[in-house]
Amino acid sequence: MTNWVYPLGSAADGGWDVSLGTSDSSLAVDGWAHTGVKVATLAAGAAIGLPAAGEERIVVPLNGSFTVTVDGEDYVLKGRASVFHGPSDVLYSGTGRAVTVSSEDGGRFAVATAPANASYPTRLVTGAETPVELRGAGNCSRQVHNFGTPAALEADRFIVCEVLTPAGNWSSYPPHKHDEEKDGETNLEEIYYFETQVAEGSAAPADADAIGYQRVYASDERPINVAAEVRTGDVVLVPYGWHGPAMAAPGYDLYYLNVMAGPGPVRQWLISDDPHHGWVRQSWDGLDVDPRLPFTA
Repeated sequence: MTNWVYPLGSAADGGWDVSLGTSDSSLAVDGWAHTGVKVATLAAGAAIGLPAAGEERIVVPLNGSFTVTVDGEDYVLKGRASVFHGPSDVLYSGTGRAVTVSSEDGGRFAVATAPANASYPTRLVTGAETPVELRGAGNCSRQVHNFGTPAALEADRFIVCEVLTPAGNWSSYPPHKHDEEKDGETNLEEIYYFETQVAEGSAAPADADAIGYQRVYASDERPINVAAEVRTGDVVLVPYGWHGPAMAAPGYDLYYLNVMAGPGPVRQWLISDDPHHGWVRQSWDGLDVDPRLPFTA
């Protein structure tokens, strides 16, 4: 069976901590065609590049600030101390453009990618203009940064966002799928890149192991069965099937970068809930959003 779970270090490639599904990746994933993700850690003053290719890209600072050079033009990305410090500036490069990322002080960043045909302008989306959504309620409350969704960004194929889940909460819930082109649903691969932290104000010891969990299971005859423990730097690929919950274990906050794209004609996130669990949405009626949200700087 194809490997869908990549713990930190298992998807390293050259100077990249993670390189999966991208045009220059040497790590092949059987049956994976529509999305990619790269993550790099730069020392102070260092840089790393991506050649021009037929894929659109969006550069997302995880910690630190960066300068992104696209075909010779520089864009300064005001970053953040960590993914739990609110939205960062991000840069959409469009397609067919060489990209170089550098950092004066060092840091870690991700690049979401998708093979694309149409060319759209390079665009800087600042943290201040990023749509922040508080989704769900009660212990299903989570925070979504919608910088790469169809309503926020003009692009060809991919849909990109960040989700932050406070300790003890569930997100990507109820379990849902988007693996068919049909009325009310679009066919989209999905990548989850995870980071975790000890929740603020906790009495955790110095050696606390910040963890979360991710579930993916079959929606039809295609086999998939993932129940993965995840930490900072881990990746879970969702080619099809019901997925959720993504669980923030008590004591530990959970972050994931979502990258979605597929073969369908419309760039839209349309989902079907698992009929056994969709009723849970109605149970949120009258509940407040978790008061620990939003995560900010």
